[in-house]
Amino acid sequence: MQLNTIQPADGAKHYKRRVGRGIGSGLGKTAGRGHKGQKSRTGGFHKVGFEGGQMPLQRRLPKRGFKSMATPYKAEVNLSEINALPIEDVDMLALKQAGLVSQLAKTVRVILSGEISRKVKLTGLIATKGAKAAIEAAGGSVA
Repeated sequence: MQLNTIQPADGAKHYKRRVGRGIGSGLGKTAGRGHKGQKSRTGGFHKVGFEGGQMPLQRRLPKRGFKSMATPYKAEVNLSEINALPIEDVDMLALKQAGLVSQLAKTVRVILSGEISRKVKLTGLIATKGAKAAIEAAGGSVA
């Protein structure tokens, strides 16, 4: 194979349709634009969402809420889920391998939900006040 012989697969590319090139092309005369009206003229366009002067839908409806871009990078884990793990040293990598948090997670928060009955050592994770107290009460530590 040579660089000068490489070409796209058959059917991958097709010619751009040439409009306004005579009756035989099937798109002669009005060139597929129909008869008269704003859309048939050159330069005849209006911006996206324009409704002929009527107040556009996106301005009629109230603004409401937003979608946080940080959501995929944050995760939460319950104490009961940590208690179910067979390991003692719990860090972000261990939680990702166990499938408890997303592979995209950058910060993990341990929350007080459920109970913990064994000693665990958390490293590199954020723990809420209640979760930290429960872990330390069970003989574990939060670093």
